[in-house]
Amino acid sequence: MKIIRTTGIILLAAVIMAGCKKKEEHNLPTVNLNTEEVNQGDSTVYGECVDAAMNSISVLTSNGDTIEYIFDAPGDDADVQGGVFLGDKMAIIGVKGEEENTAQKVINLTSLLGKWASLDKNFEIKDGGVVESNVAAESNPYTSWKIFNGRLVLSKDTFDVLNLGPDSLYLENDKGIFAYKRQL
Repeated sequence: MKIIRTTGIILLAAVIMAGCKKKEEHNLPTVNLNTEEVNQGDSTVYGECVDAAMNSISVLTSNGDTIEYIFDAPGDDADVQGGVFLGDKMAIIGVKGEEENTAQKVINLTSLLGKWASLDKNFEIKDGGVVESNVAAESNPYTSWKIFNGRLVLSKDTFDVLNLGPDSLYLENDKGIFAYKRQL
C-alpha cells in the first residue's frame, strides 16, 4: 500500500512539474516569413491575450501595443473559435471605433496548433506557419498555414473556421464542410 501511495505521489509531482513550464512571453506565431506580405492586405490583428472578460478581450501585439476589443452585443454569440485564455496567441478581425473596438471574429491560434485527422487527411499544424502531413501517400498534403483576414489558409486552400473546440475542428470553403478530430 505504501509503494502504491509513493508511486502516486511521484506521478502527481511529475504531472504538476510538466504543467508548470513557463510560457514564452510575446512569442507570436510566425504565419509567414515575409512580414510585409503578412501585413499587406491582411486586416487581422495578432497578439497575446493579456486580459479577458465575458464581453471583451485585450491583446498585446508584437509592437507592444495593448488593444481591447468588445464582442458585439451582450447576449449575442460572438464568433470566438478556440476559446479565450490568458497567454494564448490570438488572431482578431475587428472594427475600430471612436470609443471602442469591436471584435467580429476571434481565433485562438494556440488552440489551432496540434495534430488533426479526418478520413483522408492527417496533419499537424505547428507554430511558425508549418504543417506536416502524417500520411506518406497523401496526394495533396498541406505544408503551410496562416490566418488571412480571419480565414485559415492551408497551403492553397482557404477556409472559414466554423468551429474550433478542444477536440474538433470544422472548416468550410466552397467545396463543403470538413471535420477534423484532434489526435493525441
